[in-house]
Amino acid sequence: MNHPEQMYHYHVWASQTIMQRIQELPAAVLHQEVNSSFPTLAHALSHMYAVDQMWYLVLTGTSMPEALQICMPRNGETYATMEEYADRYVQLSDQYLAWFGHQTDLEQTLLLDNPFAGSRHTSLAEIILHLVNHGTYHRGNISTMLRQLGHASVMNDYSRFWYESSNAAV
Repeated sequence: MNHPEQMYHYHVWASQTIMQRIQELPAAVLHQEVNSSFPTLAHALSHMYAVDQMWYLVLTGTSMPEALQICMPRNGETYATMEEYADRYVQLSDQYLAWFGHQTDLEQTLLLDNPFAGSRHTSLAEIILHLVNHGTYHRGNISTMLRQLGHASVMNDYSRFWYESSNAAV
């Protein structure tokens, strides 16, 4: 497995880990308002999902402006339960994993026409690493939000992933 794909596996694991933690809490926590980066945990999860979906569309041939137009309206859309988020994340991660199965050259570049930053040639690997980094940033937001709401978060660092994924292979 190549490094970008390994990092994507970490991204999936870490997102599932934090969603499982939220599922352990009273259901109302998902929509409880907090003064933070996002008004609720649901909004943070929706943002992460919309961005993951947008990058998947870009990786599979949709222009970035079109992918943004498709996905960003979902950025503010929230779902009623953690189960809905978990199901959507599983479906999207399955699509990514199928995409990885067909990729032979992650150093291949595409012209990324970012309406906010301009155009540049970007490798598929760079996009994946950005996606993972974006998720890490927002899982940190979610951890802070959980603490502000009076709940402990859960460790979802890459180093924990090393040990959990190596134990699964043993």
